[in-house]
Amino acid sequence: MMKQVPKIIAFILLFCLFFWADAQTPDLTPYHVIWETPSAHAGESMPLGGGDIGLNVWVEDGDILFYMSRSGAFDENNTLLKQGRVRVTMHPNPFSGKHFRQELKLDDGYVAITGAHEGLEATVTIWVDVFKPAIHVEAAANRNVSVTAVYESWRFVDHYPQPRENNGNSWKWAPPRPVVTRADSIAATDGAIVFYHRNRDSTAFDVVVAQQGLAQVKGSLFNPLARLTSGGVLFGDGFAYTGKTSGHYLATPYEGWMLQSRRPRRKHEMTAVLHIAQVPTVDAWKEGLDSLWRAAATGKPAAWARTRAWWNTFWARSYIVINPQDRPRGTVPWQVGRNYQLFRYMLACNAYGAYPTKFNGGLFTYDPVMVDSGAAFTPDFRNWGGGTHTAQNQRLVYWPMLKSGDLDMMKSQFEFYLRLRGNAELRSRVYWNHRGASFTEQMENFGLPNPAEYGWKRPADFDRGVEYNAWLEYQWDTVLEFCLMMLETHRYGGADIREYIPFIESCLRFFDEHYQYRARQRGRRTFDENGHLVIYPGSSAETYKMAYNAATTVAGLQVVSRRMLDLPPLLIGDSLRNYLDTLVNRIPPLSFREVGGKTMLSPAKLWERVNNTEAPQLYPVFPWGQYGIGLPGLDTARNTYWHDPDLLKFRSHIGWKQDNIFAARLGLTEEATKYTALKLQDSGRRFPAFWGPGFDWVPDHNWGGSGMIGLQEMLLQTVGNQIFVLPAWPADWDVHFKLHAPDSTTVEVMYVNGQITKLDVYPGERRKDVVICGPDSY
Repeated sequence: MMKQVPKIIAFILLFCLFFWADAQTPDLTPYHVIWETPSAHAGESMPLGGGDIGLNVWVEDGDILFYMSRSGAFDENNTLLKQGRVRVTMHPNPFSGKHFRQELKLDDGYVAITGAHEGLEATVTIWVDVFKPAIHVEAAANRNVSVTAVYESWRFVDHYPQPRENNGNSWKWAPPRPVVTRADSIAATDGAIVFYHRNRDSTAFDVVVAQQGLAQVKGSLFNPLARLTSGGVLFGDGFAYTGKTSGHYLATPYEGWMLQSRRPRRKHEMTAVLHIAQVPTVDAWKEGLDSLWRAAATGKPAAWARTRAWWNTFWARSYIVINPQDRPRGTVPWQVGRNYQLFRYMLACNAYGAYPTKFNGGLFTYDPVMVDSGAAFTPDFRNWGGGTHTAQNQRLVYWPMLKSGDLDMMKSQFEFYLRLRGNAELRSRVYWNHRGASFTEQMENFGLPNPAEYGWKRPADFDRGVEYNAWLEYQWDTVLEFCLMMLETHRYGGADIREYIPFIESCLRFFDEHYQYRARQRGRRTFDENGHLVIYPGSSAETYKMAYNAATTVAGLQVVSRRMLDLPPLLIGDSLRNYLDTLVNRIPPLSFREVGGKTMLSPAKLWERVNNTEAPQLYPVFPWGQYGIGLPGLDTARNTYWHDPDLLKFRSHIGWKQDNIFAARLGLTEEATKYTALKLQDSGRRFPAFWGPGFDWVPDHNWGGSGMIGLQEMLLQTVGNQIFVLPAWPADWDVHFKLHAPDSTTVEVMYVNGQITKLDVYPGERRKDVVICGPDSY
C-alpha cells in the first residue's frame, strides 16, 4: 500500500528546491494542542498520524488509549474498518494524579503525554512513521515501572449491524440480504498479537455488479475488495503474552489480548505495524507483515529523524498565522489561524494513502455514540459509508492543497480516479454503446454507483446507467473538478501529468458523446440551432434537477477543455488537440436570468425542481474561476451572491457550504470574514478542529476543507499571471502567511496594523505580477 513512497521522497526533495523560501517557519508552539486534564471518553481524543495511518489518542482513568486506522482497510460490506484499539497502562501509574499534560507537537508530528504521581514522573511519546506503516509508543520514567499493553477488538465475534448502522457501509438503508461483519482473526504469540480481517469470497462488489447489469464484463472490472486482508501486529521488546480480558467500552463489548513487560524498567517501547494487501492467501499476507515487522523493529532512530524532518519540511512550505498576539485570549481570528493549521495537519496524516482522505471523518472517527446518542454502534461506524465516495464533498478536501503547496498529497485522490477509469468506461460502453468515462456522484471505491442510491426497486424500462434517485440522477460532472485539479498541479508546480491526460480526455468525451446520444434518442437533430450540445437531462449539483445546460456541467466542460488546449505539444498531440478544438465549439454558453431587474448567473437554462441547498449558480466563481476579482462580469456574479432568492435562503457556514469561498472570490471582505470565521472557529469539541457532524459526520472534513479554501482565497488569488494579495482581508486582522501560486511561485506576506511589512515573492521575477489589494480595490 506504500509502493509509491520512493517516488514521493524524490518528489519532496525536488519540491523543496523549488519552494524553499528564505524566511523561517513561524513558531508553531502556540498552536500545539495542550490538555492538562485527562479525557472523559474517545470523543475527547486527539488526532495523530503520518503516511497513511491515523490514531485517536486520549488518556482515560489513567490508561493511554488509541484507535488505529489505515487508508484502504475495507471489509466485505465496504466498511472502512478501524484496526483495533490499544490500551497502555503503567504500574505504578503516573497518570492517576493531579499532574498531567497531553500535547500535540505539530512541528515534529507527535504526541507527548507526561504525568507525575507520588514521586513517579513519566513521559510517553507516540509517533507514526511517515514512510513505514508503523506506530511507536515509547515510555520513559524516573524509576522502574511495568507496562501492560492490551490489543482490544470489538470484532472478536461476528457482528450483525442494526439497520441504521448500515449507513457505515455500502448497503445504507437498503441491504439486499442480511448484513454481517465477520469476526477478525486474532492470535497471540509469546511477545506479539497478530490480528487481521480477511474478506470472504462474496463482497459488495459482486452484489453491485449483478444489481447494475454488468455481469458480462465482471472479469474486466477493477475489484479492490477481493482477497483484501487488513490488519497488523502489536509487539514490544521484553514483553510477553499474559492472557485475555474483556469488557464494554461505551456502547460496544470487546475482548483484549494482553502483553506485559517481563520486568520493570525505566524505558519501554511498543510498536504496532499495519499491513493491507490483496493477496491469494493469508500466508502471503503474513509474509508481507513479517517483512514490515522486521523493518519496523530496526533502524528506529533513523526513522524517527526522517519522520520529524518530513513534518518540519511540511510546515516550512506553507502556513497562515493570524493575530499571534491574541493567543492568551484565544480570539476568533486567532482560532481561525490555529484551526487552519490543525486541519492541514489532519490532512497530512494521510499524505500517502492508497485511498484519498474521506470527507466524512478521514482517519479520525471515534465511537459514534459520542456524536449522536442514538448511534450506539461500533467504532467502525461513520455516516455516508466507508468505501463510498461522494464527489461534491471529496473535492473540498483536496482543493486547498494547491495553495498550501501540498501537491504530493493530492496523488491519493488522483490515483483513486485513475484506477476507476476502466470501470467507468465500461459503464458507458455497456449501457449506451459510446466512449468516455461515466462517473456518478456517489460511487463505490470500484467506480460503480452506491447500490442503495442506484435503487433496488427500479422500473423495468429505466435506463440501467442512471441512478433511480431524485438527488443523484444525471449528476456526472463533479469529476471535471478533479480533472482541473490534475491540470492545476502542472500549472502550480510543474508536475508531470502525462498519466492524467488520457483520463481527462475520457471524462470530456463522455459528455460529448453521451449528450449526442441523448439528442439522437429524442429526435432527428444532434445539436441545437447554434451547433451546441444539448445537455439534457442534467443536474446542477444535487439542487437543480432535470436541468437543461446545467451551469456546473457547462462551466466544467468549458474550463477543462480550454485548459487542456493551453498545454504544450509535449503533453497533447495533434489528434487530441484537433478533437478539443472541435469540442470547445460544441459546448453551450452559461445561462443568465433576471430577478428584480438584476442580471445574474443562472443554475441552468431550465430546470424542473429544486432538490437540495447548494449554490451551483456560483460555481463559475468557484471552482471554475470564470467570474471574480480581476475578471469581466464581477457585478453579475455579485448580483447572484446578493440577490438570488434561492441563495439567500441557502446561505450558511455549516458543512460543505461554500458561501465563504464565493464571498472571498468576489472581494466581499465582510461576508468572507464572517463565514470563514464561523467555519474555522473552535468546533465546540475538545479537539478544536473536530467540526461536525454538519451534513455528514465528525470530524467533518469538507467543513474543514471549505474553511481552508475560503481563508486562502481571502489572502491570495490568481487570475492569469496576476497575483492578488489580500483581496478580501479585514484590515483589523494581522497575518503572516506563505502560500503557493502558479508557475512554482510562493508568496510570503506579513501584514500588521493595516500595513504590509514584508512581501517576499519567489522566484523574484514574479514580483512584478503582484497586485496589492485594499478595501476599495473593486
